[in-house]
Amino acid sequence: MESITGIRDAVKACPEEELEALLATYADDSRAGVQSIVKSGQKRLEAYRRELARTDEMWHYERLYPDREYIGGIDEVGRGPLAGPVVAACVILRKDCKLLYVNDSKQLTEKKREELYERILDEAVSVGIGVVSHEVIDEINILQATFRAMREAIDMMSVKPDQLLVDAVHIPGIAIPQRGIVKGDAKSISIAAASIVAKVTRDRMMVDMDERYPGYGFAGNKGYGSAEHIKALREIGPCEIHRRSFIHAFTNE
Repeated sequence: MESITGIRDAVKACPEEELEALLATYADDSRAGVQSIVKSGQKRLEAYRRELARTDEMWHYERLYPDREYIGGIDEVGRGPLAGPVVAACVILRKDCKLLYVNDSKQLTEKKREELYERILDEAVSVGIGVVSHEVIDEINILQATFRAMREAIDMMSVKPDQLLVDAVHIPGIAIPQRGIVKGDAKSISIAAASIVAKVTRDRMMVDMDERYPGYGFAGNKGYGSAEHIKALREIGPCEIHRRSFIHAFTNE
């Protein structure tokens, strides 16, 4: 007879798509320990099915354009920080890709974002990233810098979208048809994928900036106005990558 420990290990290691069949093999095992494992596995299976349904719903907007071959989701990260660039990403996913757990990047842990970032790159037809510096943000304002980053992301794509899904805004200066979706990073899988790519890209940049400009906590706060960051601004002043138009309240500049 298979040991309870062996059954537990087998269920734990089983991929979700194979879990139902595996649990069925232990359904008639009367041992209390086994039934506890089966019950736990069933909860995991139910959670997996809910995620399948949620992810399927996130394809809703992409399915509105069956005649468009390449639907690109676009989103940005970094409008609010006191330092560093604004980063935008545009992602075209394969229509048959199986991406679970993709969501608004703010709703995911750093570990999950990093994991999904790699999977998105594997599942994408094309990915483009646009980066606009703190200097340009100060020169043209954050909204216009955000639009520039989005246009650059599109320009960087090896395959250009023939339809864009955009988180909330309308991007000026492009000819591609676009649809703005309020809270699109939680409603469209393509926009959510773009938000993850943009977030991971910018976070990695800010970790690098922490080594170049120590003392501000960039690796942790990513340039946002944390208490540590504001304290450093007041005590040692701004560094090269601070947005001068954002930091008047915290410096004498």
